[in-house]
Amino acid sequence: CTIGGTMNTFKLKMIALAAMVIDHIGYYFEDMPLLLRAVGRISFPLFLFCMIWGYHYTSDRKKFLLRLYRMSVFMGIFMYGIEKYFPTDGFGYGYHNIFATMLWVGIFISTIETYIEDRRKGLLCVVGVMALVLIHYAAPVYVPFLRGISGDYTASVFPNFLHVEYGFAYIVLGVLMYFSKERTELLGILYILFCVYQLAEELSMPEYGFPLQWLMIFALPMMIRYNNEKGYDLKYFFYAFYPAHTFLLFYLANFVVAA
Repeated sequence: CTIGGTMNTFKLKMIALAAMVIDHIGYYFEDMPLLLRAVGRISFPLFLFCMIWGYHYTSDRKKFLLRLYRMSVFMGIFMYGIEKYFPTDGFGYGYHNIFATMLWVGIFISTIETYIEDRRKGLLCVVGVMALVLIHYAAPVYVPFLRGISGDYTASVFPNFLHVEYGFAYIVLGVLMYFSKERTELLGILYILFCVYQLAEELSMPEYGFPLQWLMIFALPMMIRYNNEKGYDLKYFFYAFYPAHTFLLFYLANFVVAA
């Protein structure tokens, strides 16, 4: 069964963008209603959904992955720079790099598809994936400057699927979404099961407060209404908006409102 409906890629991205801004307002500013963070739970799943369809339709996957990698590197340098030049007494700028997570989703998708078509080439891809992880851990040994930098930041430059925003589970989610994207029922079942897993994980750690991440389930109705159309193409706007709005909110919260 093919996913149908009234949502194109542009609409989904705009909804995801709005939810992301609301979420980050709740993240950076003190005493904000928890509802803001709850609304934000639908943002990344929608961006991820758009990414896997973009990866499906792109005519040049290498260029697609390279673009994600460049943005991942930029965010790693950007985060490090803000941490160094804009120190705060609180939790600071935080870790924001969905590009690294999406990069690994694309790498895993291509590795699986290559293995299905040609096991020998697929195994070489697996070796390549593991080599990337080893390079990440080996880099600080040979580059002393990296030894005092968080692994989350260095993973932006030296990709490591164990150091990504939202965690490895969301790479798995992206891969599952990709291979079920044209089967509405299967996509829905897998996505709901993932949300249940998120709820169970959060309930097992009550010290983190009220469980929120499972509320990503409310992104599903929009996903299943996707009509396989692109809509307006503002690709580079979304790439630029991501670091710009996080820094603006971070700066306002820590150096304007709190001043």
